[in-house]
Amino acid sequence: MGPDLINGIPAHVLFVHFVVILVPLTALALILCAALPSVMRRFGLALPALALVSLISVPLTTNAVRKHTELGEELLPWVVALFLAATAVWWFYHHTAHRTPEAGGSTSTVAIPLRITAAVLSLVIGVGAGVQVYRIGESGAKAAWHDAYSSTAHSNRD
Repeated sequence: MGPDLINGIPAHVLFVHFVVILVPLTALALILCAALPSVMRRFGLALPALALVSLISVPLTTNAVRKHTELGEELLPWVVALFLAATAVWWFYHHTAHRTPEAGGSTSTVAIPLRITAAVLSLVIGVGAGVQVYRIGESGAKAAWHDAYSSTAHSNRD
């Protein structure tokens, strides 16, 4: 799906930085936007756009190299969830802000439980994605530092 080398440098080494930065950043942005309408007003369409870039970066990175890919492929569902939640939070905010422009984002009795639910769901997805990025990074670092690349992830820990 993606290139193996870019100017002689392994593509995975370059792409992995996008994932390591963008996925946790997207998770944090999603949590803040879901919990705080003032942050959502500032982010606007940038929230689902950031989530989409994160989503695209995961398959590019995992397909650039076939080392520790089992863990890498387990990140994709988390980032799909980040994208879907980011889009839903943006859509809900955009929809309610246009229905009640004087309220600056509705704080009605319906909006508050929905916002709390979105914030909790965003927190779960964000933490899950962050933990998975950490697990993948740890696996790759161990492989690089111990020269122990394998085609599958190791299930047991040292």
